[in-house]
This record gives sequence, C-alpha cells and structure tokens, in this order.
Amino acid sequence: MRIFNFFLLLFLVSQPFFSQQIQWAHSLIKYSSDLGGKQFGIKRILGKPDVFPTGGYSPNAWSPKNALDGREVIIVGLEKPQTVKQVAVFENLNAGCVSKISLSTDGEKFETVWTRKPDYQTPVFRTTLATDRSYYFGRKRRKVEDIPEVINPGIEYAFLDKGYSHITAVKVELNFALIPGGKQLDAIGVSDSDEPIVAVVNTKANFENLAPSCEIFDASFHVSSVCVSNDGSTLFANTVLESGIFEIYSYVKNEKGNWVQNKKESQIIAQDGYNFVEFASSQFLLKGGSTYSKGNNETGFELFTIENGNYISKTPVKVAAYNNYNDYADACITSDLKVLVMAIETDFSQGGSDLYFAFLKEDGTYGFLQNMGKNINSAAEEFNPQLLSDQKTLLFASDGYSGFGNFDLYVSYRLDDTWKNWSIPVNLGSQINTSEFEGSPYYDEKSQTLYYTTFSENQSIIKSLVFPKTDLISN
Repeated sequence: MRIFNFFLLLFLVSQPFFSQQIQWAHSLIKYSSDLGGKQFGIKRILGKPDVFPTGGYSPNAWSPKNALDGREVIIVGLEKPQTVKQVAVFENLNAGCVSKISLSTDGEKFETVWTRKPDYQTPVFRTTLATDRSYYFGRKRRKVEDIPEVINPGIEYAFLDKGYSHITAVKVELNFALIPGGKQLDAIGVSDSDEPIVAVVNTKANFENLAPSCEIFDASFHVSSVCVSNDGSTLFANTVLESGIFEIYSYVKNEKGNWVQNKKESQIIAQDGYNFVEFASSQFLLKGGSTYSKGNNETGFELFTIENGNYISKTPVKVAAYNNYNDYADACITSDLKVLVMAIETDFSQGGSDLYFAFLKEDGTYGFLQNMGKNINSAAEEFNPQLLSDQKTLLFASDGYSGFGNFDLYVSYRLDDTWKNWSIPVNLGSQINTSEFEGSPYYDEKSQTLYYTTFSENQSIIKSLVFPKTDLISN
C-alpha cells in the first residue's frame, strides 16, 4: 500500500494543473465597416482589452459606422488553433447587441454555435448620445470638465454546450437596433473553459500592496500640476484664478516634514495664460505655458537659471520643426539637458497626445521630436511625463490602457539607447489610481515619495505616497 501511494503521489505531482487557455483576436479576416484612422478604427478590436474593466467611450475601441440602429459583422482570426468553449465580446457602450456567433477551422466555413434568445423584440429607431462623451479633461490638460457618464458597458459571454476543436476564426454578428445609443467594441476573446474571461489590469503585486495615499495639504483651490526639486527641498504647484491665469506657488517643509509656507513665484508667471513647473534643480528650472508664435521652433517652454534665489530667464526651449495640434503640451528634461521628453499631438501620433523625445544639439536647441513607439503610446492620450534620474524609468498619465478609472498613472522602462523601444506600461495600482482622474505624477527620489494630482469631492488636490525606489525602477 505504501508503494502504491508513493507512485500515486508521483503521478499526481507530475501532472500539470489545468489552466484556462485564452486567446484574443489576432487578425482581421472580414468586417462590414471601418471608420479608418488610428482612433476608433477596426484594428482597435485586436489584442487584449484596452478599455475594460472600466468600459465606456474610448478612441481605443472600434466604433462601427452603423452603431445606432444597423447591423455589422466581423470575422477575426486567432494566432493559433485551439479548442473553444467560450467566446467573450467586450462591448464598451450599451452592451447586448451581439446576435450570433460562429466558429471556423479554416476561416471560410463557419458553424453557428450561439444565438441571442428572442426573449423580446426591440423596435428599430434612430437615436443619438446625450453628450459628446468628451474626455475627463476634454483632451486639455488643465481645463477640468465633468466626468463622462459610462453607458451600460458589458461583456457578452457565449458559453458553448461543448468544446469546438482546432478553431482558427470567430465570426460575430451584431444587431445594434436591440439597444439604443452609441456602440463600441473593445475586444473579442476565446477560451477552452467555462471560467469567464475577464480583463486584467497590468499592474504589479507590490503596487497593490502599497499603503493608502494622503493629501499633502488642505488647498482651497484647484491644483493641476505638481513638481518637486530634485534635492527634495521645494514643491511647486499651480492654481487658476478667475481671470484664467495659472499662478505658480512654491512650498517648503517645516520641522515636522509637512509642506508649508506657500510663496507666489511672480518671477516665472506669465500674465497671459498657463504657468506650470515641469523640472527643477539647484541650477535651473523648466517652466511651461509661455506664449509663443508657431513657425519659429518655440515650444511654449522656457528655461530659467537660479541665481541667489532669483529665477532668471535663460532661453525658450526650441525644437526643430516643432508642431503641435493641441494648444497644450507637457514636458520633462534630464538634469544634463541632453534629452527632452514632450507630450504633444502630431501627424506621427498613435492617437491623441503621444510621448516624444528629442536630443540636445550643439547650438542649445533640440533636434526633431521622435515618437516613442506603439508600446508606450496608445490610440488615446499619454501626457504628464516624468523621467527618473536613471533616464530609463518613465512615469506618465494615460487613458489608453486597461485601468481603474478615466486617466491612470503608469510606468514604462526604456529598453535600449534608441529611446524608441519601451516596455508595456504597468499600472501603478488601485491604491493610487481610482475611478477619478489621476495625473501629474512626480516621484521624489530623495524622499522616495510619489506626488500626483487627483480629484476628491470635485476638488483637484495633491496626494503623496511613500514607497521604495526599488519598487518603481526596473530590475
């Protein structure tokens, strides 16, 4: 009996535990409509979900032409054949419009495996959305808008009576007259089990185990940016006046380590628009929001030197052939001034605002801005970059990846010296990111503290969270 139990144990240990095999739509075989372009196009349906688990309107999802009351069909291919017992269709807006699902082993002949039960009949009608579903910040970094209402996102699960082997293609038919309002599809997934396919936020366990963040001071005004000097001695934040001018204030720590003694930094405040600090050292400061004329390579950013506690305008930051379709931009810079990172929108953007880089030239200006690539830039928005001192770890805000809210904070790592290859962004976790807007991340390496802006009770505030630098930088 002992010998039998020993060999039985060996057998059980040697058997692999069953795990769900999931594949996402890998290629397009046929589709009935495509808006074209990098945003809202049919290719946005490929790969893992970009909008779920939150759902809602996004340029990172497919918007069908007949989304209000028509019919659409899409056929997608899998990367490799597999057994399919479940199909999941991720519908961002007004879920419940999948009418039929078919499977194929060759991409040509299809067998219907699931149809919507005719429990009710929906009258055909035309409708429009109540609002324009604009982004939380309306694609404008410092103009606050109401959070858009999320309309009935959901996942259509088709659990099949049996497993279908060697499946290479999935056909999804949709009847958008079943549910009123706009429609978007985020992704199509298949599985060989009955365990529901879910969208997983790409984060790390150490981020999820962080302590809760806290508000750094009680501000009676909206704060839309935060920056800490690289020696950790001064914090810069801005607020908007009724006139529309943004003013910059600086703070220092008291003996208890709290930020106090706000001082208006009049020397770096332009009186005709936005003012915000993006980088500060003991030698210089990078300030944004300056007025500039297009066509002369100016960017709206300006360098100030620091002399005896005074800020002296040094030079506007110029970039070769600078162009930005947005009225707003973000930037960060390395401490040696050799690399400039900007968040702008150009013809080379993957979607809206993308992250770009440029190198310093001998004449003190910067060369052409180059896109950081598809790994880090989505069809939606990326902005608020902060590059850590290792020049490899980049923090930023985005609404283009699976997250916990509208705009979340992410980290990505530079993989080589081209600056065009970056790792897949990692979400900073639910202790930092909420269902509200999070932006303007700034990690103070000296105190190992992350500062960022978020919303609480309709008020933009600054929060902080202490965690080791080793948890943030790439291993």
